[in-house]
Amino acid sequence: MTLSATAALLLSNGEHTMSNRPKSTAALAAVLISIAAGSASAETARIFWKDLRPATQPAAESVGLPMIAAKMPDHGETLSLNLQDKTVQLAGYALPVDREDDLVYQFLLVPWTGACSHMPTPPPNQIVLVTPVRPYRMSEAYQPVSVTGALEPGMEKSQLFILDGVSVIQSGYTVRKAEVMDVDVVPDTITQPANSPWRFLNKKKN
Repeated sequence: MTLSATAALLLSNGEHTMSNRPKSTAALAAVLISIAAGSASAETARIFWKDLRPATQPAAESVGLPMIAAKMPDHGETLSLNLQDKTVQLAGYALPVDREDDLVYQFLLVPWTGACSHMPTPPPNQIVLVTPVRPYRMSEAYQPVSVTGALEPGMEKSQLFILDGVSVIQSGYTVRKAEVMDVDVVPDTITQPANSPWRFLNKKKN
């Protein structure tokens, strides 16, 4: 029985067996209904990378990799405010920003392997800055993970240490206190075409 149904039953019982305390019963029912509504509003929405960009922005696979933010009218900075503060779940590839050995304290979540490091950076609305609720043990860069937490639109800049030096990466979204877990597959991953100079980054996860 759901909380709403339980509250309704208590309210009904209060009318018949507790007529001397109808206000107390009604108040209890109202609290239970409120809790049920709050629980429903906190449900996690599973989203995909296309949900983070405008419908008019072409997908990477339709314009050829990589997506070049500088060539876009808005430089890829148009964000989806419909998802603001909603609890979401998004799968992608983790690129460590702050780490100590194999413990990662902050990372960038990107839509394909090689992004930001071996190949040009995706638009800001295709990068999420993630701070795990607890240090996350990561065995490799671009490890496929699923991130769950409250999505906050807003530009952030991060320093990424790569082989060629330091790169400043601008992300369009942030998820703090995120729950992170390994996944085998990123559902909407983009695979580099056979003639791409970055085809060596194609990965098959067992």
